[in-house]
Amino acid sequence: MYRNFLLLFVSIFFISCSTMQETQPTPNEKAFDEEDTYIMFALRAEQVKSYKTAAKLFAQLYDKSQKKEYLYRSVQNRYLAKDYNTTIEIIDRYLAYEPNDRKLQRYKIGSLAESGDIPNAIALALSLSKQTQQPDDYILTADVYIKNHQYEEALQYLESAYAKEYNEKILDKIAIILYVNLSRKKDAIAELETHSRMHGCSELICDRLIGIYSNENDIDGLLSVYKRKYSLDKESAVAKKIIQIYGYKRDYVKLMNFLEESGEDDELLLQLYLSAKDFKKAYLIASKLYEKENSLEYLGQSAIYQYEANKSNLNKKILESVVSKLERVVAVKNDTLYKNYLGYILIDHELDIKKGMKYVREVLKVKPKSGYYLDSLAWGYYKLGQCKKAKKLMLKVRTLEGGDDPEVDLHMKKINECLKKQILKRKK
Repeated sequence: MYRNFLLLFVSIFFISCSTMQETQPTPNEKAFDEEDTYIMFALRAEQVKSYKTAAKLFAQLYDKSQKKEYLYRSVQNRYLAKDYNTTIEIIDRYLAYEPNDRKLQRYKIGSLAESGDIPNAIALALSLSKQTQQPDDYILTADVYIKNHQYEEALQYLESAYAKEYNEKILDKIAIILYVNLSRKKDAIAELETHSRMHGCSELICDRLIGIYSNENDIDGLLSVYKRKYSLDKESAVAKKIIQIYGYKRDYVKLMNFLEESGEDDELLLQLYLSAKDFKKAYLIASKLYEKENSLEYLGQSAIYQYEANKSNLNKKILESVVSKLERVVAVKNDTLYKNYLGYILIDHELDIKKGMKYVREVLKVKPKSGYYLDSLAWGYYKLGQCKKAKKLMLKVRTLEGGDDPEVDLHMKKINECLKKQILKRKK
């Protein structure tokens, strides 16, 4: 897992070198005429990963200029070339004159560790970290311990480094050691969660928690982290995970709340409103989707939900709005649902009974054995006072799917009452 020790060490060295010009200034002028040419060839050698060649060229640059940055760069390339013994020899030669050169000490620690001399690497790392008490040196010491599978010791130094700057990358290494190497899973989660609550759930920390909770099959933990991660950048991919988890938990109320707040999936939200029979909200979402998509399907749905939402207090203005929308839809779409709905409204509210029956007959040409559509036609005959025809159709409706619907029962009752009145009227 820690096979990238070498690269981690190099990155630490780069960090320490970033302040080099502040601690040891060098002249701006060239030290010798060919300096730029040497630099160009050295950098090209680095670029093509010819590290030994680069090391030699930077060594020559140092010999000719005595600029310390060239020495460090030469040592760095020796290290990258995995020529650890030579690297140690070169470093020791310079440390004999400058024993407190921290940058060279760091490369010596890495070279000792990579060459297998762990005891001396640990001893030098402990000495360096004690002297500097810098997070990077604590991390370097921890890396040497990790290479030797001494995870408890590594953990101590990583925690010391983390306490200095609360760096999330250090915490991530702590969590990996706790979870993978020491099997202290609860501690790993606690460390990550504490950082998340105090310093925010960055992408790195959130992703690590997601990986752990997923491995532990902790659904609630996953949901909590995904919600925090979503708050960072509002990624749709993360929103989908939240939606999936709420669906898995069948927590539809919280799912609706999330969809309302995020606006991530209005189509799903519409379906949830319909399941809850919340036609008022369904009407608003369908209208929003129509404005967004300019789809007649959503216009038709918005008309139906507008009607259903206002059934208890329908007025002329609402009816006109509903009819207008449905007429726009059926003028383009030959859809049986919308035609029947429009026809039934025109019949039931006596806006235009014959026109309503015309729409229903068109629907029955497509679906002649639909109990729902035959019921609409029967209701049209009832509204026209042709109750005998209405009764005949209703008897047929009773034998079809939906024949036991409460609305069918109500229509049958009204039609039977109509027939009785007509019989009594003829007797008089």
